[in-house]
Amino acid sequence: MILSEIRDYLRSNGHAAVIDMAYHFDVDPDAIRGMLDHWVRKGKVRKLPQGTACDGGCHMCAPESVEIYEWIG
Repeated sequence: MILSEIRDYLRSNGHAAVIDMAYHFDVDPDAIRGMLDHWVRKGKVRKLPQGTACDGGCHMCAPESVEIYEWIG
């Protein structure tokens, strides 16, 4: 997987949880975080505050346990 795939995924979705991206790309969440860090340093992505709802509608996860990143580029 390459950085542009993360970029395209976030561009099309607006925002996403790390765990959702890990499932989507079949990659370890830590690998996703590393790629997201690249985009954060470039000023294209930001991590949303802890406790931000994922908008998935399921409410099965505790909001404080979900890491959500947003494309701002």
